[in-house]
Amino acid sequence: MGDLTAFILAGGKSTRMGTDKAFLQLEGRTLLAQAMETARTVADDVRIVGEAAKFSPSGRVVEDVYKERGPLGGIHAALASTSTEINLMLAVDLPFVETRFLEYLIGQARATGAVVTVARVGGGWQPLCAVYRKEFAAVAERSLLEGKNKIDPLFARVETRVVGEKELSNLGFSENMFQNLNSPEEWAAADQQRRDKQQN
Repeated sequence: MGDLTAFILAGGKSTRMGTDKAFLQLEGRTLLAQAMETARTVADDVRIVGEAAKFSPSGRVVEDVYKERGPLGGIHAALASTSTEINLMLAVDLPFVETRFLEYLIGQARATGAVVTVARVGGGWQPLCAVYRKEFAAVAERSLLEGKNKIDPLFARVETRVVGEKELSNLGFSENMFQNLNSPEEWAAADQQRRDKQQN
């Protein structure tokens, strides 16, 4: 795993949730702790992208170079700081992502040499649960300097390995694992979902 670094993207504003999602608890553990634990199953080096003042007690922190630019700013900061070729990005609010899927993504990134390895389900990309080679930092920076914060359009500029719905299904993965938690309602539903599973 020496060629791999994992980054937990935890710099979001959590405006819809009303409180910092990273420190919300699901099944007695914070989302940040869960995300880091999941990332450590595939990478020895796991870092947090966010504010050092907030996250340094939890681990090694990387702060955005371009502030207030959303997830692309976080991905850029991660890739600008890394010394490894292959880098996993995982949003802090994706508690249902399976380790087996991350292993598959990383394996595909290594096998194909693609600059980005990313799933596309339901007509949408999953750029916050994807593998990026270090060279994507330059693409991200160029976009940020142009004042463009969207990630998805950048995939057309580089070699991208797309993991589609059919491939995911054939491998036994559900697109529901990309469900993220943005609002108190989504949080309550996810909490209930977990409780139901425990009872069954």
